[in-house]
Amino acid sequence: MLLFLLAYLGGVLTILSPCILPVLPFVFARANRSFLRSGLPLLAGMAATFALVATLAAVGGGWAVQANQAGRWVALILLAFFGLTLLFPHLADRAMQPLVRLGSRLSNSAEEKGRERIGSSLLLGVATGLLWAPCAGPILGLILTGAALQGASAGTTVLLLAYALGAATSLALALLIGGKVFTMMKRSLGAGEWVRRGLGLLVLIGVGAIALGVDTNYLSRLSSTQTDRIESGLAARLGMDMPRGDTALRQGADGRLVLPVEGELPSLDGIVQWFNTPPLTREGLRGKVVVIDFWTYSCINCLRSLPYVKAWAERYGPDGLVVIGVHAPEFAFERDPANVQRAIQQLGIPYPVALDNDYAVWRAFDNHYWPAHYFVDAEGRVRYHHFGEGDYAQSERVIRALLTEAGHPPRGDMVQVDGSGTGAQANGAELRSPETYIGYARAQNFTSPGGQKQDVASTYATPASLQLNQWALAGQWTVRPQQADGAAGSRIAFRFHARDLHLVLGSASGRPVRFRITIDGHAPGASAGMDVDAAGNGTVTGQRLYQLVRQSGAIEDRTFEISFLDPGIQAFSFTFG
Repeated sequence: MLLFLLAYLGGVLTILSPCILPVLPFVFARANRSFLRSGLPLLAGMAATFALVATLAAVGGGWAVQANQAGRWVALILLAFFGLTLLFPHLADRAMQPLVRLGSRLSNSAEEKGRERIGSSLLLGVATGLLWAPCAGPILGLILTGAALQGASAGTTVLLLAYALGAATSLALALLIGGKVFTMMKRSLGAGEWVRRGLGLLVLIGVGAIALGVDTNYLSRLSSTQTDRIESGLAARLGMDMPRGDTALRQGADGRLVLPVEGELPSLDGIVQWFNTPPLTREGLRGKVVVIDFWTYSCINCLRSLPYVKAWAERYGPDGLVVIGVHAPEFAFERDPANVQRAIQQLGIPYPVALDNDYAVWRAFDNHYWPAHYFVDAEGRVRYHHFGEGDYAQSERVIRALLTEAGHPPRGDMVQVDGSGTGAQANGAELRSPETYIGYARAQNFTSPGGQKQDVASTYATPASLQLNQWALAGQWTVRPQQADGAAGSRIAFRFHARDLHLVLGSASGRPVRFRITIDGHAPGASAGMDVDAAGNGTVTGQRLYQLVRQSGAIEDRTFEISFLDPGIQAFSFTFG
């Protein structure tokens, strides 16, 4: 019940976020009508449609996303016609086609006849629900993450409906207030016709904004820090667990770290397969200090933290430290035990690794990040956690403090780590390009003319130029939810600003796929990554992250291009460092 209330309150707060702006014109276009017969059916249709579509998108796979894209375009056409009938009221009277008659019913014809049509308002609400793409703040993110990890359930739909009803509530209040404002304007100024035409223009602007992707590509990236802070505060007051930050530590009077108790070490049941060890249990680890490292082998952030985790295991293992790498896959190929075993060997990981394909341990820890490190004392209690890269010295001090508590104070200085290759730390001062997914489920900033075609083989072309962080496909590709599958001669171009460029690649057939890269149209030379030579040549031999660029000179905006000489390539995501 608390989670239901939290979801509802999170929806109420969407009125404060920029992503509500594109649907406001459709809502306020009914502000001068009966709320019960016009506004309420519209909001009910919007809430129900969003809850249904969001549930399918969260747990139903790519077909649901594709179906919703088709629905969005139908809705856009319908709402564009609705806007035109507000601008030109005689248009509905003159047209005889079924779509025009529908537009007439959605326009002021009902009001002119002295009655409201609930069905037309409900239909308009359904169209608005297909278009609404709210900003994913902490509360909506919690609901969608839970649906993705735990699978379909009635609870997911109920929570999404609660979220949508919260948004409908705040919109209803705005609509009631707006209705009074419009009534006053019509009475005092006699400007009803101009108000209607202004609303029609706003509706058309909203349709254009959504058609151009402003709602998802720009508004969703505007700062929503204040809304997120309010949502997180609500969750805390209701006693709900939200994705959290690192443990806050302090030093006691004696200079030692004061480590809080955050709970018991959860069960390790549900692991699909163990590597480098027989199965481990919570009970069997009593008396040991334990570091749990959530990672996945194609995650660049995980690979950059790996040298430190390996160094801790080697340095403090004799003192009673046990490091466990919990491998929770992001991409489908990371679920394959053979791929994970190969990655463990190639990365030289000597400590136990648990394959958590079902996210059993991930959920037991209520984890939300790659990488994430949890530190457990000899009594089986979680005493510290750290999310993401960095702050390694603090983490090592925690290990040393826990070993000292256990009666095994480590001797000597702390470890010295100098990562190389993909393990080298990112150049944060020059990093201006974000992780970018190629599959259509999470793709952003894609600029090939015509956009991505979902699950069908299509021929793409690169635009004349790319802006920073824009990318494009060229040649024949089949874009799928997680990756794009390319034919021989296919290419990818990306305009980036970072020292390092990585690309997660694989081969659909398992056979090697040769490729060649360029930077600003030239061979990389001294800026070649560890997986290519100076001429830019390389070969995909397995499903993993490939380091393609490590710039040796000044870091500037560059255009990267990769050409695949053989068929069967699979491209998943770009990461930078």
